[in-house]
Amino acid sequence: MGLQVITFRRGANLLTIQAYGAVLALALGLATASAAAQQTPTERGPVTNLPLPRFVSLKSDEGNARRGPSLSHRIDWVYKRRAMPLEVTAEYGHWRRVRDRDGAGGWVHYALLSGVRTVLVEEDMVALHAQPSAEAETLARAEAGVVARLGACTHDWCRISAGGARGWVPKTAIWGVGADELRD
Repeated sequence: MGLQVITFRRGANLLTIQAYGAVLALALGLATASAAAQQTPTERGPVTNLPLPRFVSLKSDEGNARRGPSLSHRIDWVYKRRAMPLEVTAEYGHWRRVRDRDGAGGWVHYALLSGVRTVLVEEDMVALHAQPSAEAETLARAEAGVVARLGACTHDWCRISAGGARGWVPKTAIWGVGADELRD
């Protein structure tokens, strides 16, 4: 048996495995690269059984992101913005490993996180439309850096609200929602 390279997609990550022969691939449940690419397994957190990764928001005005999942670990970051969207990438006991839109993060105690969904506006002066269409009436505009509450999402658009304004924005203009995520 010769060296075989198998590439498949798991969620948003592209993985490559080097294996000797098809036996190892079958043992791993990867009969073929095309079959694995068609399946998108959802990883579940070992503590909450919720999907990983997933988006949450910061519940308090301040939250410490630590190097490891305990109070004895060093603080690497201090988040100082209530409702800041964060992405949970791992779980361990009462701790959740999170990252922000820049990829920075660490371990945060679960009591500091909320399931309320928020997004961060990334595009400056993005138009909030009355309907999920670029041709729809513009109701308001949001500056880059605004944290907004997330509402419904279609394949390409999400409804957000902030500062009394509400409207539809393209998914590409915000961070805190999955590219394929749909919400009612």
